[in-house]
Amino acid sequence: METAEKKMSLLLVDDDAELCGMMKEYFAETSHHLGCAHNGRDGLACALNGAYDLMILDVMLPIIDGLTVLEQLRRRKNLPVIMLTARAQQHDRILGLNAGADDYLPKPFDPDELLARIQAVLRRTDTAKRHGKIITNGDIQLSPALREVQVSGSQVELTAMEFDLLEMLMRSAGRVVSRDEITVALFKREATPYDRFLDVHISHLRKKLDAGRSLIRAIRGVGYVFTEAA
Repeated sequence: METAEKKMSLLLVDDDAELCGMMKEYFAETSHHLGCAHNGRDGLACALNGAYDLMILDVMLPIIDGLTVLEQLRRRKNLPVIMLTARAQQHDRILGLNAGADDYLPKPFDPDELLARIQAVLRRTDTAKRHGKIITNGDIQLSPALREVQVSGSQVELTAMEFDLLEMLMRSAGRVVSRDEITVALFKREATPYDRFLDVHISHLRKKLDAGRSLIRAIRGVGYVFTEAA
């Protein structure tokens, strides 16, 4: 696949020096570059000033914790982020999603699974860039080539995952898109009854786009539909 063959430049922010060393060796063997930072302050600086394709960010970090790093990053740069956490509770994972993470992976993890998740996130980004035609629905304009969204002429900042989800719904405007369809297409896995991953991203989109309207409607037990403009 195109994304898998492309040499990636990745940033790992984790205070576990041994893990960083192992991941450096692993990604070098797969022909990808991995830079490392061991605290939140340095990780944020690297992410803002470097030319990385994606950041892998641990939740528990010295100086500045991972969630704060992510929140500050999202105000200034749209860089795809996968969160790492040793916490098993779903609540902690939702905190990462609320802060703008594109995906999360609990520790300990399989490096092959991490690589697969990285490729899935970047593949969505690359696919969107190749579909260059602007999608318009009412006062909302979505540009896949620029990965920009405007509402009434004003740009709206979305995370990579929010952008991909909105594009999928807008391309299917007026049609109910099932939870299974969205989960398989964007997250490369099957939906589960208690999985709130998708619901969190939908909630964020509504807050950023709706302005009191109901553009994205939930069809109970089925999925979501983006309302066609009258």
